[in-house]
Amino acid sequence: MYLLNALGNATFENYVGLESGFTEMAYQMSAHVLTVGYAVMLAALFYFVLTIKTVAPKYRISSVLSVVVMVSAFLLLMIQQQNWTSAFVFDTESQRYVLGSATDLFNNGYRYLNWLIDVPMLLFQILFVVTLTSSKFSSVRNKFFFHGTAMIVTGYIGQFYEVTNPMLFFFWGFVSSVFFVFILIIMKKVIDEGKQGAPEGAQRYLGMIWKLFFVAWMLYPGAYLMPYLFSFSLEPALSETAVVARHITYTIADVASKVIYGILLTLAAQEMSKAEGYDYEKIENAI
Repeated sequence: MYLLNALGNATFENYVGLESGFTEMAYQMSAHVLTVGYAVMLAALFYFVLTIKTVAPKYRISSVLSVVVMVSAFLLLMIQQQNWTSAFVFDTESQRYVLGSATDLFNNGYRYLNWLIDVPMLLFQILFVVTLTSSKFSSVRNKFFFHGTAMIVTGYIGQFYEVTNPMLFFFWGFVSSVFFVFILIIMKKVIDEGKQGAPEGAQRYLGMIWKLFFVAWMLYPGAYLMPYLFSFSLEPALSETAVVARHITYTIADVASKVIYGILLTLAAQEMSKAEGYDYEKIENAI
């Protein structure tokens, strides 16, 4: 019998820790996946700092935004990992990690705070690499900001109800998904316009960015719905497998949508820079 409402609007990870706890494997896998998440962000931070001069000055704002994204993601995902290790304690009697009575609850809100900062930055980035042929820069930027912020805020509200009120959980998830669809439509238009007149190499990278963007961002709704994907009902599955699957899914999505996305943007900017006569290697050799 699920301990519904025992922890109020806490996320289902806490209910699993309260009802059955986590095996050593499930607990450590989650801890390690969360650690890899913020470690990759730190490594990528150095990449974007060191490659900023490999693109022409007009494209460097995109790299600067990547640096901002990496700093934000590194700090908040590190706090998320620490939150995980502090929320659960090892119980020698059951040989499981259970919710600690004197500790803070595990909170996915840290991820949403990170996304609230990062999502607008990620969406703005591409606008400093591509040339919009018919859309106005300011109009697209404002649409990205509004839809991106609204998507995160409504998802943030919804995740508080994933155990206590499934109807509100799905309602806010649906509202968040509507904004998500608008973002996909705008991004596709931006990439299609950006390909016009771009060098062949840059067009190839922009095509890769669209595929990556579409697939990586689709992982987020899956992670949001994870408790119900394992239950096939309107009751959340209080399963440690669902918890580990959520952590893995969120981490893969974050790495793909922030790090790999930023690298592809850098590569596209390098191709455009070369086509415009900017050759970083020659400049460095001349110095």
